Amino acid sequence: MSDTAAGPGKVVVNRAMSLDGFIAGPDDAMDWIFDHLDNDAFPEVMQATGAMLVGRGTHEVSKRMFAGDADYDGGPVFVLTHRPPDEPEHGVTFLTCDLGEAVATARAAAGGKNLEILGADLASQCLRHGLVDEVLVYVLPVLLGDGVRFSTSGLGRIDLEPFDNRQSGSVTMLRFRVRK
Repeated sequence: MSDTAAGPGKVVVNRAMSLDGFIAGPDDAMDWIFDHLDNDAFPEVMQATGAMLVGRGTHEVSKRMFAGDADYDGGPVFVLTHRPPDEPEHGVTFLTCDLGEAVATARAAAGGKNLEILGADLASQCLRHGLVDEVLVYVLPVLLGDGVRFSTSGLGRIDLEPFDNRQSGSVTMLRFRVRK
């Protein structure tokens, strides 16, 4: 049994990253991820996911990538933003509350499964406020040279404890507990 399936859900920063530390390339390009990673590589991660909390920028990039339909496959989707759209989006709940309330709302919707955090700024804020239990990183065999870094500047030191690493094809998955 996978550790993600045991016990109540956790708050997990989940991201794909180039070997040189970028989660998106220039102009927020993320299509390179799909050259290496699909949902079949580590199916237990999606099975353990009950909801997603996404930053507004990441949500907008995803909508562009999927022609307006952000295709998240991990339960209810919550987008934390200061600027909710005028029109609602199918399958997406926009939150304008504070960070702690957003995490609590999305975590409750996860129904005992994991809450996945997507987006560099949002993940950095959650890490900085001690709201994250785990960091899961898919390291992809590509060097991007520029783009969006794994975390925003000013994050500060966060100590992690490695507890799992596996390979599926060309992708290496690394998992860490956040030391609190």
